[in-house]
Amino acid sequence: MLSERVRTILLVLPMLVLALLLPACGGGGGSPGTPGPSPTPPGATTGNLAVTTSGLPAGANASVRVTGPNNYQQDLTGTQTLSNLAIGSYSVAAAPVTVGGTTYTPSPATQSAVVSAGGTATAAITYGGTAVNITLSEVVSNLDNPTWLTAPAGDTRLFVLERPGRVRIVENGSLLPIPFLDISARVFTGGEGGLLSMAFDPQFAGNRYFYLYYTDPQQNIVIERFTAGSNPNLADATSGLVILRVAHPNFTNHFGGQVAFGPDGYLYLGTGDGGGAGDPTGNGQNLNALLGKLLRVDVRNAAAGQPYTIPAGNPYANQPGRRAEIWAAGLRNPWRFSFDGSQLYLSDVGQDRREEVNIVAADAAGLNYGWNTMEGTLCYNAATCDRSGLTLPAFEYDHGTNDANGCSITGGFVYRGSAIPGLAGRYFYSDYCRGFLKSFLASGGSITEQREWNIAAIGNVVSFGQDGQGELYLLSSRGAVHKIVRAAQ
Repeated sequence: MLSERVRTILLVLPMLVLALLLPACGGGGGSPGTPGPSPTPPGATTGNLAVTTSGLPAGANASVRVTGPNNYQQDLTGTQTLSNLAIGSYSVAAAPVTVGGTTYTPSPATQSAVVSAGGTATAAITYGGTAVNITLSEVVSNLDNPTWLTAPAGDTRLFVLERPGRVRIVENGSLLPIPFLDISARVFTGGEGGLLSMAFDPQFAGNRYFYLYYTDPQQNIVIERFTAGSNPNLADATSGLVILRVAHPNFTNHFGGQVAFGPDGYLYLGTGDGGGAGDPTGNGQNLNALLGKLLRVDVRNAAAGQPYTIPAGNPYANQPGRRAEIWAAGLRNPWRFSFDGSQLYLSDVGQDRREEVNIVAADAAGLNYGWNTMEGTLCYNAATCDRSGLTLPAFEYDHGTNDANGCSITGGFVYRGSAIPGLAGRYFYSDYCRGFLKSFLASGGSITEQREWNIAAIGNVVSFGQDGQGELYLLSSRGAVHKIVRAAQ
């Protein structure tokens, strides 16, 4: 017979089991449902965002930007968890990445993620690759020695310079019969002279100013400002204001040729060393001479009585025996240079062995690029030389036997157009003697992704050009302008 104690336990136990089972039943039975959100940790006011990337080759960096509350911005190069973020909605935007001639496109390109207090939001990006191939499309031909192509930002016209002294306009694919401006009567075209480049004022939409770089009958280098007329396709030929005239008396080569506005709004121009072989007059290292230099002047309030002023920060301002206009020294013949955001890409034509591209911060003042102590990274005409205080090129190439690799670099631009995203950030250049089209990526102090593009032979490449949308062009010695476009896959 059961004891009274055991009997009591047996009576109570079923009731306890029933009490435990009842809360788990969903009324009429079935699924118990899904768990609710985890409780927010006590006192949590921030959260996390885990971004994952996949699909890129080993060692390749993604290009992801995360933006969010309180002007938050963070760039990522791969999978990463961002911690201690303010709660709210974040945008995750990924850009295409080009590696070894293949462009990897992100999916999705943009997405949003909501960060909650104490939680971890996620965003996944998958890259898929397609090969990037380009070709050249002829835009216009039968020009008279084209030297330069440019346009105001956003303008669909192309302004093409002809060496004898004319600025032509290409509109809707057609060359207009009447030049925008013709100053051929005052342009010297002997040797390497002529009308060499053009820059639109950063405020062109309001002031209508543009600047020309040319050589006059006395072989001087001249920078002159003109004004566009009431007819947008015709300049006012009587509006000329000479900004600067640099004497270049001895030789008919090494006139330099580039004029451009920097990101600081000042006007830059690159002058050659005066010509001859080996800089016989020593202009490159002479800080009391304007030849062989990169000059910087302020033309915002240019007038006949004072065509320019010296910007604050010019390294040799108010120094006896040194020209205040000088921004950098030690150049041989900087035929072409260009700005890319806060970076300056300055190519300098070599003497017998090396062609070079200098890549520096645009605000780096007082640099000495070495000529004629050095030619690229080689001591010039000497077994040894003093390199102290000199800025060596970020990129160079040797001419090779019988100039197999080239003999005169034609510097170009970093691609920032929208038509071929896979080219973004690549610097394009050519060589007058070889007519190739090459590019590289400069990042983190190193040169990567060097590539020669398979293009048709177009003759000697005189110059690159950039239109109002950031697309790039090549100007050939055969009188044609070619646009870099995407090739059919």
